[in-house]
Amino acid sequence: MLRWALIFLVVALIAAALGMGALEGLAMQIAWILFVVFLILFVVSLVMGRRPPLA
Repeated sequence: MLRWALIFLVVALIAAALGMGALEGLAMQIAWILFVVFLILFVVSLVMGRRPPLA
């Protein structure tokens, strides 16, 4: 998921350099959403990974 966020960030930067404002804004929003979802899942996996087995 982090890879997709970085891909959309690169697309947004290229679109901004070429003057495509609408595409740049959309790609930045998608990259931001994917990054936030990645962070949430990362924190959840850290918290859940520290619990001892329930056996």
